[in-house]
Amino acid sequence: MAKTASDPNEMSFLDHLEELRWHLIRSTIAVVLIGIVAFLVKDFIFDTIIFGPKKMDFPTYRFFCHIATSLGFDSAFCADKLPFTIQSRTMGGQFSAHIMTSIWAGFIIGFPYVLWEIWKFISPGLKENERSNSRGFILIASLLFFMGVLFGYYVVAPLSINFLGTYQVSKEVLNEFDIGSYISTVRTSVIACGILFELPIIIFFLTKVGLITPEIMKKYRKIALVIVLILSAIITPPDVTSQIIVAVPVLILYQISIYISKVVLKREAKKVTKNVKSR
Repeated sequence: MAKTASDPNEMSFLDHLEELRWHLIRSTIAVVLIGIVAFLVKDFIFDTIIFGPKKMDFPTYRFFCHIATSLGFDSAFCADKLPFTIQSRTMGGQFSAHIMTSIWAGFIIGFPYVLWEIWKFISPGLKENERSNSRGFILIASLLFFMGVLFGYYVVAPLSINFLGTYQVSKEVLNEFDIGSYISTVRTSVIACGILFELPIIIFFLTKVGLITPEIMKKYRKIALVIVLILSAIITPPDVTSQIIVAVPVLILYQISIYISKVVLKREAKKVTKNVKSR
């Protein structure tokens, strides 16, 4: 790679862009390759995963049905079948759904590798102690993302599908959903929750660069609560129970993020103290 005249170890702006381009290319190739595998296992991806929340034997429905039965209540989760059908209303609807679902599956499964490529691009600009302190970044960020994905798939998606699939303004109107609309509901629930669960990682880096402090997070906790409820309303059906189910873990993550921010600031303060004493 080309170096600047003033410092042979320093990369120019164009060098950085070239480096970023190759990281993005490798990430894209990984996502596409995994997407091709997902494309080939169509039956598993669609019948088992995508259409899993449509079946009443889905674990989430059985769980809520068991609770309702134990309490002596009737519940829509105990029904034999969800009262809606899924259709493809365009010539290329099913093929397009197959392609896009495979790509998103490639992104979700390949998320750790995408993070690794991002980390390889960022890490050279960090100091040695910053790199060592952030050693578990890929593992922790990936775990949080997959926890969010599982939460979205097993909690948010089935609650949304059950509510919207059984909702009727009149018995004169039949629920016949387009395949794109159904997949979009599942995808949004999964991806949105995966990103929401990255909150502690985001707060960690924002604290490192001085944009966030525990005091700021505590001060704006009420505003954060409102934002969380709004996000919950966007990715869940418009009923209070579903919004609370989504909001609670996000608020817990917010509290954890405050603790993480405190830990980061304490470590930074210790480093400053050590530097002062060593002079």
